[in-house]
Amino acid sequence: MKRREIDISGLVDAENGVVSRELFVNSDIFDQEMENVFTRGWLLVGHESLIPKPNDYFVSRMGTESVILTRNKQDEIIVLLNSCTHRGMKVCRYDQGNSAVFTCPYHGWSFSTDRERVSQPGALVGLPRSEEGYGGNLDREAWGLERCPNVVNYKGTVWANWDPAALPFEDYLGDMRLFLDCALDHRDGSPGGSEVIGGVQKWRVRSNWKLSAENFVGDLYHEVSHQSANLAEIGPSSGKGRRDEQRPRHAIGFPGLGHGVLGFLPHYEEPEYTASYRNDPEVEAYYREVYEARVRNLGDRMRVGMSVGTIFPNMSFHANQPRTLLLAHPISATEMEMWRYYLVDADAPAKVKDMLRHYYLRYSGPAGITESDDMENWTYATAASEGAIARRRDYNYQLGLGKERPVPGLSGAVQSGSYSEANQRIFYRRWEQFMQAEDWADLMPEPQRVAVAHGD
Repeated sequence: MKRREIDISGLVDAENGVVSRELFVNSDIFDQEMENVFTRGWLLVGHESLIPKPNDYFVSRMGTESVILTRNKQDEIIVLLNSCTHRGMKVCRYDQGNSAVFTCPYHGWSFSTDRERVSQPGALVGLPRSEEGYGGNLDREAWGLERCPNVVNYKGTVWANWDPAALPFEDYLGDMRLFLDCALDHRDGSPGGSEVIGGVQKWRVRSNWKLSAENFVGDLYHEVSHQSANLAEIGPSSGKGRRDEQRPRHAIGFPGLGHGVLGFLPHYEEPEYTASYRNDPEVEAYYREVYEARVRNLGDRMRVGMSVGTIFPNMSFHANQPRTLLLAHPISATEMEMWRYYLVDADAPAKVKDMLRHYYLRYSGPAGITESDDMENWTYATAASEGAIARRRDYNYQLGLGKERPVPGLSGAVQSGSYSEANQRIFYRRWEQFMQAEDWADLMPEPQRVAVAHGD
């Protein structure tokens, strides 16, 4: 099927820092995003700790489509489209569970993930009235569930991509990987080691999904929104404010990839320890212990420090306080469904996990004080952008225009100070590329495009 073609020329002028409001309210543009962005970008679909045992499953989303993330009896992690090939009904209507077979409740077609029974996970194994209705000749392999061809387990997070020609996942990340690692790695600096605590919070917001993505891609400018949170005692320590005092952060973006963070520039030694959990000596002792282990484990290696960022298109993360992964799932041009995964070190003491669970809930999520601020901004901005007059005016992304400079130690990255919209300009330039590209060959960062052109 040919990709949807809508003329979006002139809607994004990243060079001059202006973007049309049509990107946030237009249904035709939204439909094209589902075809051109969400079938080709790498999307987070879950965490391995949600499916720890054989036949465990977790129902997730990729764009507007429901998918089943499952671990089969052979310990393969698989992503299947949650839509029966007979009449489209969901074959799995529960959020989580354990099953090797998914049976459609409409006509009873059944699909298995067990390779002892089928050659391809998701193959059709149960077919009511097979002999009577189909003469026993229906090609069951051909009518299996759609299986995502690209699935990667990266330090416990599971990512999927529908396009067989897509850039490999770690190339898609580039050096943004270092910032994501800050959220996924153990607090002692060892690779991976995180788990999801308390399930996944899900709620809907009447806002375009891109307003969430651009908020976390590197926007310190909106700190005025959180003045009430900054005055409240919701931080993990006994002091007032959202977080303990931090070093200056910088907007760091990755042109050609679309990712960005508000974080710390590369450095080679761990900053001095700051007591963050003074209300609880046991928790404080744990964090001092893992800090000292982190100093030993990382030595004099380059590190980038904790940060908040967005991986194109719709996955955002907080690497420190709180430590979460956020997905802005598109529902329509003016609605999204937000999912938050809260991470902790898998081997942390129960008391540490319980303290973090309480802190995470009062900080972010649908009842969190900072998330409430953000949701109010996004919903009001969306509603105020739908009118005929409002849609004539572009959004302004000119903060820090022309101040970008390379970041030593990070391939292809630029930084532009603390207060900048360079990362938003990078994000929308990449969005425009995805929307206009014919295939993945047109989306390769420059070095890869040259390699593909020469057949290397």
